[in-house]
Amino acid sequence: MDPAVLREDMVDGLESAAKDILHDEVVAVAMRDVPRHEFLEDDRSAYADREHEVLGTRVLAPSTAARLLQALALEDDHEVLIVGAGVGYTAAVVAEAVGETNVHAVDISRPLVVEARQNLARTGYEGVLVDRRDGADGLPEYAPFDRVLLEAAAVEPPRALLEQLTDDGRLVFPRGTQRQRLEAVSADGGRSQFDPVSFAPLLVEGEQSGAVERNRTAREDREHAVRRAESRRGWEQDWIEWEESIGSQ
Repeated sequence: MDPAVLREDMVDGLESAAKDILHDEVVAVAMRDVPRHEFLEDDRSAYADREHEVLGTRVLAPSTAARLLQALALEDDHEVLIVGAGVGYTAAVVAEAVGETNVHAVDISRPLVVEARQNLARTGYEGVLVDRRDGADGLPEYAPFDRVLLEAAAVEPPRALLEQLTDDGRLVFPRGTQRQRLEAVSADGGRSQFDPVSFAPLLVEGEQSGAVERNRTAREDREHAVRRAESRRGWEQDWIEWEESIGSQ
């Protein structure tokens, strides 16, 4: 069957009363335009609402991708960072919504970066920038971003990603460990929660495929320690400073 017809059926299904998933017209139009089958090794089931495994990463089911993209609340000309480029499909959908030169994607896996670049170039989205980075560091050279999409679970979003948002920016990520829920965090600290989801944890350098695995909680532990230190005030902070002054005498 014609892939264009299959795409129409896929989006119609997501918009149907039975699934009641997709309500954002911007996302719906973008998903109708992106040739999803071009991003998958097995294109026979590309438009079924199921996940695929490619090069050790999970290509999101259309319903999951739609939930993520709706939570972003994309607008024309938004500058967007996607952490977790994968095979490039999500970046292509975002490119349809905001313009390909406004989309930046990073991934910790070098093979996936190569795959995403090739897929995006072949399907006409060569203007999307894809770089090999530790996603927790974001992409400061191109910041600030109106929207950041983190396609990996974390207890709290990395501070670097929050710091790279515009003043009215929004970061969307799966929050939690075993039990996760999609959450949007605004630059001013506001939070909105959406549907339950299930994502693999955010990897840090050394955990990508073919590398020696490290403790992925080490980065979050450091960030929590810094946050706790910065939140100290009143007599507790005075006591710490007083102790330090005695120790230096």
